Amino acid sequence: MRVTVGITGASGAVYAWRMLQLLGKHSVEIHCVVSDSGWKVLKHECDVTVEDIRNACHTLYDNDNLAAAIASGSFKTDAMIIVPCTMHSIGALANGISHNLLLRAADVMLKEGRKLVIVPRETPLNAIHLANMLKLAQMGVKIVPASPGIYHQPKDLEELVDMMVGRICDQIDIDLHAFRRWQ
Repeated sequence: MRVTVGITGASGAVYAWRMLQLLGKHSVEIHCVVSDSGWKVLKHECDVTVEDIRNACHTLYDNDNLAAAIASGSFKTDAMIIVPCTMHSIGALANGISHNLLLRAADVMLKEGRKLVIVPRETPLNAIHLANMLKLAQMGVKIVPASPGIYHQPKDLEELVDMMVGRICDQIDIDLHAFRRWQ
């Protein structure tokens, strides 16, 4: 399976970093694009470098490279996950604005009818945020808020993160076996 992972500058970079680690263990061909703010948050929250991300994926793209493979519908990608996804990116995507590679790749998923998952982390939400997410949901985008369940009684932050990453990947039919499911 070929998956594009987009990482924006919202807090919650730990979800993206853990997702790259777990998808890599499942023989997924990972294509990755990170916004400028995404790099800052990855460094601040996870102490992750460009080299770490490059080593965790098949191909790492420059967000300014609109000629990259993932910018074209003829490049077959099974799914795209934007994690975490800023409200700026959600607003742009909901309104057809694709001024960088991350947004263009997501726009391609929409126009080609392929799986697109966004993981907003913002709280609280205002009416504009909700309206933009409604527009995306009506277009078939899966919206998975970064609000992990507690019912599996996680012992630490890693178990919380793994549960959330597992639920995100469920949306693209990849079972990471990363958390204990409800029985």
